[in-house]
Amino acid sequence: MAAISTPICFSSLVIPCKTWKTNSSHLFLGKFAEPHAKSFRNKPCSLLSAFSATRIQPHFTVKASSSSSVGSAEYTEEPATKVKFQKSLSLPGYSSPLSLLGTGYREKVFAIIGVKVYAAGLYINQSILSKLNAWKGKGAANIQEDSSLFDTIYQAPSEKSLKIVLVRDVDGKTFWDALDDAISPRIRIPTPVDESALSTFRSIFQGRNLMKGTFIFLTWLDPSKMLVSISGDGLPSGVDATIESENVTFALYDVFFGGAPVSPSLKASVATGLATILK
Repeated sequence: MAAISTPICFSSLVIPCKTWKTNSSHLFLGKFAEPHAKSFRNKPCSLLSAFSATRIQPHFTVKASSSSSVGSAEYTEEPATKVKFQKSLSLPGYSSPLSLLGTGYREKVFAIIGVKVYAAGLYINQSILSKLNAWKGKGAANIQEDSSLFDTIYQAPSEKSLKIVLVRDVDGKTFWDALDDAISPRIRIPTPVDESALSTFRSIFQGRNLMKGTFIFLTWLDPSKMLVSISGDGLPSGVDATIESENVTFALYDVFFGGAPVSPSLKASVATGLATILK
């Protein structure tokens, strides 16, 4: 398989929060355009951010190396934020290593100033690729617009994990409010199972300060089960919560890989990675 060549990065923000006249929860995930939509699969999100696609070549083999520099065997750097992502990693809750497929960032624009909020990378179990033979030979643009491919990735009973790296400080309540604003409108009529899952999800962030550099991992084990792990100092050592609701877990997946993703650069990068792998 082809090796990923594009890197990833970290940058710091020096913009006083007191000058921002906006709901801070919108910084992270964006609000749904039609709260009462019958089907979130067919309704767009309101995207107020400017973006540029991040190009990344997929990497599915990792050579041993002690270097963590840009373009090294072990890391890829997201160009807009300078956040470094490991090309292969293992996380609590499952044993198989996951491979980096693409990276991107979330940005909000205030007046003419673009503020980057977090970088994100999608990792997948390589077994998922065997489910994607129907898309062999497709270009990145076609893959990006094909919702059935991203649905197939979600439905595959193999792990996929979204790694979020904050590039500014935020309190846990603000981050949860952003998640809730994005997830809840996508669930038309929540069931008791959904409500319980949302309550569990909410409890992870209450009273927690999320500092710049915090890692948040959202790991889908199967279509109805997602693990949440948070760490302020490197890869997490445990699982903070297990979310068991297909409506909730799919709603969150749709936020990033649905028809109107909150990080277009991430989805574009993943599409480019898939196109390269599926040549």
